[in-house]
Amino acid sequence: MKAIVVGSGGREHALAWKLLKSPNITEVVCIPGNGGTALLPGCRNVAMAVTEAEGIARCALVNNMAFVVVGPEQPLAEGLADRLSDQGIKVFGPNRDGAQIEASKAWAKDLMAEANVPTAAAATFTEAADAIAYVRQQGTQTQDAQNQDAQNQSEQNQSAPIVVKADGLAAGKGVTVAMTAEDAIAAVEAAFSGRFGAAGERVVIEEFLEGQEVSVLAVTDGQTIRPLLPAQDHKQIGEGDTGPNTGGMGAYSPTPLMPAALLDRVQKEVLDPTLDALKARGIDYRGVLYAGLIITPAGDPKVIEFNCRFGDPETQVVLPLLETSLDEIVLACCEQRLADLPPFKWQAAASACVVMAAKGYPGAYKKGLSIALNDAESDDTVVFHAGTRVSEGQLKSTGGRVLGVSAIAPNFQAALDKAYRAIDKIDFPDSYYRRDIGHRIKGFTALKESEPKSVNEGGNKD
Repeated sequence: MKAIVVGSGGREHALAWKLLKSPNITEVVCIPGNGGTALLPGCRNVAMAVTEAEGIARCALVNNMAFVVVGPEQPLAEGLADRLSDQGIKVFGPNRDGAQIEASKAWAKDLMAEANVPTAAAATFTEAADAIAYVRQQGTQTQDAQNQDAQNQSEQNQSAPIVVKADGLAAGKGVTVAMTAEDAIAAVEAAFSGRFGAAGERVVIEEFLEGQEVSVLAVTDGQTIRPLLPAQDHKQIGEGDTGPNTGGMGAYSPTPLMPAALLDRVQKEVLDPTLDALKARGIDYRGVLYAGLIITPAGDPKVIEFNCRFGDPETQVVLPLLETSLDEIVLACCEQRLADLPPFKWQAAASACVVMAAKGYPGAYKKGLSIALNDAESDDTVVFHAGTRVSEGQLKSTGGRVLGVSAIAPNFQAALDKAYRAIDKIDFPDSYYRRDIGHRIKGFTALKESEPKSVNEGGNKD
């Protein structure tokens, strides 16, 4: 079989790499791919935009592709899966209606309310004045609840943290965790000023949830839904989880914060009811449903947001542990027979990924930097490319997040050590990476003793 992977990041490199591990897959075409997929045996890149639906469909039909896996959210939100399905092409990724679960935060909030899924309290606004009045009201309520003296408080000190989100897709830049009312109002004004285009024409304002974030990527055929191994990523640029947010500076899986019993709760309280709500709306959702969760100090899961695709860099730590062939899972979801598959098989190991970024990211950074991987890769260490190209035989950087160095080992400390040793071998001038990936695991047990336990998939929804 041959397959197409749509996208150009580290997630797509990992998907192509994993598909080619299957004896059933003879070739993967990446549209448009990157330097890593260009160098991957059995893979070839085709220069085409991820939103060019007709071109992708022609490529699939002419080359007799078994299926198409769509990596990024934007083409899904624009209806790529619909266009492909209309031409009889099997596609792993939800249709336009299903992709609203990521493309519209207000839509997702309404769906969660219908499904009684635990999440943050929120309100949606289409006018800046109404949103600002709401922010001020929340500050006053917080102050009253804490029995504070409001007479000599400045406005910016009145509110507890509050979250302001542009409703639509804003390339990861539309969310502000405001520590003061003043910051929240500035975020509201920025959204309605047109900074995020149509994505900011509506805003969602949420309560701030305390706890640690966990990513649960689940696969579904629209009738059955199964979680993959839970993961945690490090979104902030600075060590100690400080500084501005990024697309992700590293990840590890399976996180000890999500034992089997808690994952079973997520299945029953989040995944199953959400799939039921999608079905109730007449949406045939096939692909990945990615639940971004907060685990509260009391140990309860709450949904921060849903995504309609694989996570990045979570994919780079989850897929290396998967022993079941990825193509079998993809085809089962496309053909609505996921319930017939036996339980997924996983390595009893730990996986860790450290992202190497261009210096200056997530601010201004240089492109076109030369990279030499040397002998960084091995049987249990893979360098996934997020922002590279091959030019005249030389690997060059093309983005802010450039490489994701992933390793597996019997325990987390060994996996992290392998990833950092591989980084030491890579010649990438002016690069930056965090040296504390996985530091939160120390809150559970010593890294050297933290060997992953088997994780149940939880119940299936038929």
